[in-house]
Amino acid sequence: MATEPKRVFGSLEELMTNPQMVMYEEEFNQIQAIVVRLVKEANARVVFVIDKNGQEIAKAGETDQLDTTSLASLTAGNIAATGGMAKLLRENEFTTQFHEGERANIHIQIVGNRVILVVIFDSKTSLGLVRLRVKKASEELNSIFEALLRKVQDPNRETPFAEITDDDIDNLFND
Repeated sequence: MATEPKRVFGSLEELMTNPQMVMYEEEFNQIQAIVVRLVKEANARVVFVIDKNGQEIAKAGETDQLDTTSLASLTAGNIAATGGMAKLLRENEFTTQFHEGERANIHIQIVGNRVILVVIFDSKTSLGLVRLRVKKASEELNSIFEALLRKVQDPNRETPFAEITDDDIDNLFND
């Protein structure tokens, strides 16, 4: 039995080329496990994964006192702005960014040109350790997203939306 979709994500470009980019519970759980493990292995305060539109996919760590929604949106904007700078310099993209503050540091990594991995850490850990752990986590996340893409592009796989009719949609908004 196929798992139900967890949430829809992706950029407008992804939606145009693949309108059924869906996150299934199985992949969500795999991503969440990587994020939880990365917090521990990198000795980070917070780790989260967002799509390029700034929508949160997974998070772990000390997120209770942090507005992760705003931070995710600002991070996506930062990636977009940096992408503009990259184009001016005839680069495809700057895949890694690091911001150093007095009490907190942020390591940002674009994973497989699909999602953004954000690690917030302090002086209890080092940039070297974070970079090492992010490299491994990025490879794992990229594998998950590649498998997910193959899964949703499989022409033999039944879409979870196949049984929804136009009447069902009309009825949903008429109630």
